[in-house]
Amino acid sequence: MNSISPTSRLITLLKGRGNVLVLTGAGVSHESGIATFRDAGGVWEGVDPMQVATPGAFAADPNFVWRFYDARRTRAASAQPNPAHRAIAALEATGRPFLLATQNVDGLHERAGSKKIVRLHGSLWCLRCTGCGNEHENLQPKLEPLPPRCDACRAMLRPAVVWFGETLPMIELGRALSAAREAELVLVVGTSSLVYPAASLQTVALEAGAYVVEINPETTSFSEQASEHLDGPAGVVLPALLLAAEISMEQHA
Repeated sequence: MNSISPTSRLITLLKGRGNVLVLTGAGVSHESGIATFRDAGGVWEGVDPMQVATPGAFAADPNFVWRFYDARRTRAASAQPNPAHRAIAALEATGRPFLLATQNVDGLHERAGSKKIVRLHGSLWCLRCTGCGNEHENLQPKLEPLPPRCDACRAMLRPAVVWFGETLPMIELGRALSAAREAELVLVVGTSSLVYPAASLQTVALEAGAYVVEINPETTSFSEQASEHLDGPAGVVLPALLLAAEISMEQHA
């Protein structure tokens, strides 16, 4: 723990029973080998997000957009939850009041065992009908034929993710905001703190009196405001914190 050096207050809060909110971003998934959205790699390297992640792009060329999302789903399916995902699931498993609010859409938190989760940006594994609005889960990495069609109304299906120019789902955002106002401890993990309104959650928590800890190998625009900044990969820092707080990760190893 010498290189991480958490404060005694953080360890005490981790050992306690107060409300905990965990906010995660792309950095957590990156440690599982999933590239961030803007450097997707492979055949999609260099593709402008505006060509594949806006309602207009989907309307103009749904097949092109779906090929991109098939590639993302395939990549996510082959990735494995890392120690950070498992540590977050272990913290939830202590039974204290807890919520995980993630900007990630890959499903790795769920595969690690997280259950009390708000998906602020939706999920790659959920499809939404552009006609009747019905949503359903589909865990097949590759969908055929493209674009997929709704069984009920035959309209095109789209990925149930939040695209540029779209608002976050209000119910999920409301749950996250409520948790931020009620939290005693907030862990901000692997996020640049640049994407709003998700990035406002830690500020809401600070203003409500929470102890807000940023875990990131780099400094961000939020670092100076954080109650504590721990410099390092989430997959290293989080398991070390749980060990110091005597929280077992055995069931999530």
